Amino acid sequence: MEKAIKEGYMTVGEVAKKMKVTVRTLQHYDKEGLLAPSAFSEGGRRLYTDKDLVRLHQILALKQLGFSLEAIKSKLSSLDTPDEVAEALEQQASAIREKISDLTESLREIEALKAEVLAMQSVDFQKYADIIVNLSMKNEFYWMIKHFDDESLSQIRGRFDQESSQRFMKEFVSLQEEAIRLAKAKVPIRSEQGQRFAKAYWELIQEFTGGDLALLSRLMEFGQSGELEVEWQEKQALANTFIGPALDAYFSDLGLNPLGEVNP
Repeated sequence: MEKAIKEGYMTVGEVAKKMKVTVRTLQHYDKEGLLAPSAFSEGGRRLYTDKDLVRLHQILALKQLGFSLEAIKSKLSSLDTPDEVAEALEQQASAIREKISDLTESLREIEALKAEVLAMQSVDFQKYADIIVNLSMKNEFYWMIKHFDDESLSQIRGRFDQESSQRFMKEFVSLQEEAIRLAKAKVPIRSEQGQRFAKAYWELIQEFTGGDLALLSRLMEFGQSGELEVEWQEKQALANTFIGPALDAYFSDLGLNPLGEVNP
């Protein structure tokens, strides 16, 4: 009959029960060099201490956060002083905070995609994929995708990658805000400032459409759609009080009509 386990030690089975893991898991952690038993009984049974339980808690917490066993091994530190224990706990806390942030962002993206799916009222995995990509890019205008027809989206995909699309949207939003500022300041549309704005805005539209008049026409219809988000409509309507007249003056001076054709 095996002698009783001496005070201060626990068998592998006791540790497994306390920490809700399997004996096989503890054996695996020992094999991988993550958590070796502090001692062995005379019969060869693995024996653990309370300090081992703290180490095991650290391993399990990091594993739950998605770290590989190899990564966990590099994160484990000595637990011999209060400062070292506190540092180990702070590392866990920091990893948890980062995970919470990631999960919060993932939840936001899932909820946003669900809202878009319901708003579309049709199954369109290509648009779903576009929305997911734009959500991951943190493009706040991901919701616009559902309003574009397939042909327009196909042309846009062919013209823009992630980097160029982000740059474009940044410039577009900047010009929209500039138009609102100019409108509120009552800047004359034929002033140097007004026409400089019109030129920059038209060049950006040309970049977006690649000179494709059909895409430009669909883009104009899109901008006038009553289905767009109310906040966007209100902001765009205010910007258009300056954009429209400024572009008309710009086209007139160049002898162009709004579709870029030379007037006779």
